[in-house]
Amino acid sequence: MIEVKGLTKAYGSFLAIKDVSFTAEREQILGFLGPNGAGKTTTMRIITGFMPATSGSVLVEGLNIFSESLEARRRIGYLPENPPVYPDMRVEDYLRFVAKLKGVGRNRLDEAIENAVRGCGLEDVRNRICGQLSKGYRQRVGLAAAIVHDPPVLILDEPTIGLDPRQIIEIRRLIRGLAKERTVVLSTHILPEVSQVCDKVVIINDGRIVLEEKLDQISRGESLEDVFLKAIAKEEPAGLVGEAELEEVEAGRSSEQPR
Repeated sequence: MIEVKGLTKAYGSFLAIKDVSFTAEREQILGFLGPNGAGKTTTMRIITGFMPATSGSVLVEGLNIFSESLEARRRIGYLPENPPVYPDMRVEDYLRFVAKLKGVGRNRLDEAIENAVRGCGLEDVRNRICGQLSKGYRQRVGLAAAIVHDPPVLILDEPTIGLDPRQIIEIRRLIRGLAKERTVVLSTHILPEVSQVCDKVVIINDGRIVLEEKLDQISRGESLEDVFLKAIAKEEPAGLVGEAELEEVEAGRSSEQPR
């Protein structure tokens, strides 16, 4: 389970996200939806412990990601938008390396790797070099690395971006299978991704949560597309900047620093 309360990230006077709060339950796939630059990736990085927050709290399986970071992160499997796969390593060797980094014991190592390979459909490429795989298979390797230590929480950031339609269907099927007995947060800006895979939707726009609702309750009335367009049509709050603008600000600051 994940509980996010009052999460805010400030860069000087600029706010990337403000007062972000939502929950994701066990065996639930939560779709974290929003336009590009809305604050999705910033929120995901804070939840997974890769970035500190200015204020607010995040509980992962009851553990505070800030004050109990090591224990909390052991319970998280994280697939970033670009999986950090080593291109010169073979798939099985890479998963063995990741499993050791994540503290999988020697007596469980072979079983953990086998479960990850089988769970992500990598049997036919387990001895292939990662850099020679298609993007779809590299995504599978990234997913396998995220689950090799059998975490109860999965955080997936844009897991199907750049894939062809067949690969998208395969990855979505994998995600649904991985959600059994796990909490899954799926960050995306693709509406069909949420409507076909998720149980609950949280919409973020301009750094603020504008909707949190179970998907079956939305489907009884308006379509998800109509709900999404209405939610993001609100005027941008003063003092917030999108992630794209934030990167420009940070780049400008770096160029002003003395060498």
